[in-house]
Amino acid sequence: KCNHGCKWHYIIKNKKEFLNTKPIFNLVKQNITGWMEQEYWCWGGFEMQYKEIEPKILIEPLFRENINEDYQKIQVYCFQGMPKITIKIYNTQEISIYDAKLDITEDIFDTDPQKRYIEADKNIKLAVNLSENIAKEFKFVRLDWFIYKDNLYFEEFTFTPYSGFYTFKN
Repeated sequence: KCNHGCKWHYIIKNKKEFLNTKPIFNLVKQNITGWMEQEYWCWGGFEMQYKEIEPKILIEPLFRENINEDYQKIQVYCFQGMPKITIKIYNTQEISIYDAKLDITEDIFDTDPQKRYIEADKNIKLAVNLSENIAKEFKFVRLDWFIYKDNLYFEEFTFTPYSGFYTFKN
């Protein structure tokens, strides 16, 4: 994946097969070469945090044996360094939303995903705790985490979720 944009990545399940399949390898190489020459910040939603990043290619391990399996993510929205909203995403359609005290709260966004009303578990509590420590220096940041085999992993800092155009209900 490229570090200076959003959704610029490929998932390679079998490295040997990928390297030996020239048409696919060449397509990936062509796309990544193009991404490396682009400036995402000015056309990807005017996300200024990408402007001064030196473009690099990152290779990370894949944390799922089955790419199609459901996953769990945690998003911690921090304002003035304090976690105020936490969302646990169980798959693309189901979420639980927590307030600053980790009590279940109603949907705060202008969306209507299916909600799960499940108390905060150990990974949610850990993500919020770690996020509070990390977010101290920021006016706003969403810290993204994912869960793999019941362990919590840091994913990324998100400074402009949805390019800053997602709206809150209140």
